[in-house]
Amino acid sequence: MILNTFQLAGRTAVVTGCNTGLGQGIALALAQAGADIVGVNQSAPTQTMAQVQALGRKFLDVRKNLSDTSALPGIVQEALTLTGHIDILVNNAGIIRRADAINFSESDWDDVVNLNLKNVFFLAQAAARQFIAQGTGGKIVNIASMLSFQGGVRVPSYTASKSGVMGITRALSNEWAKHGINVNAIAPGYMATNNTAALQAAPVRNAAILDRIPAGRWGTPADLAGPVVFLASAASDYVNGYTVAVDGGWLAR
Repeated sequence: MILNTFQLAGRTAVVTGCNTGLGQGIALALAQAGADIVGVNQSAPTQTMAQVQALGRKFLDVRKNLSDTSALPGIVQEALTLTGHIDILVNNAGIIRRADAINFSESDWDDVVNLNLKNVFFLAQAAARQFIAQGTGGKIVNIASMLSFQGGVRVPSYTASKSGVMGITRALSNEWAKHGINVNAIAPGYMATNNTAALQAAPVRNAAILDRIPAGRWGTPADLAGPVVFLASAASDYVNGYTVAVDGGWLAR
């Protein structure tokens, strides 16, 4: 039955930045589909853990600074203590810094690119090595952005990093598909989370955003549930190197 291919029972998913917002929604969606969750955060994912466990799934709380590349291989090793294997990696954690490009600092550039791109690559590398060692293949889902497709304003390092995420998603899929590893990405549109609260509260800016979205509303973390479960499951076994826009039609406008 086709619906069985979306099931994740017996799988273990590593999700970075899942204490709030989109990452929390992603972790809950994977748990609802049957996966156990390894949450990688700097702060306590108390609410996410409670909700995952309420679904009858296991949750391992891994505290790491994802800006520290040297910590990344240790994440995979610690994740193995939950079930002895990992099957899915969702690279969700990221940051943004805003300033005019003419004044943008090197430190803001490095902070964003290191977390959003450099460490996405090296954590994917660590996960892929484990997938290959297991001999079972695996799924990597990177979180891209509308700015993987567009230039944006006053966010040069974020745009560079998210454009890079789409690029390395393609590159890694070319090399790792032969190992049964699918590497894909999701590009969320304007999502109603804590990070966008100021935009939602600004009447003129909010109206301009909604006018551009054919669906006529902001997205929610729940809108990523279907796409992430699809890309993490056997239903997407022949999908490689693709970035799925979940944007209410923003890019089509």
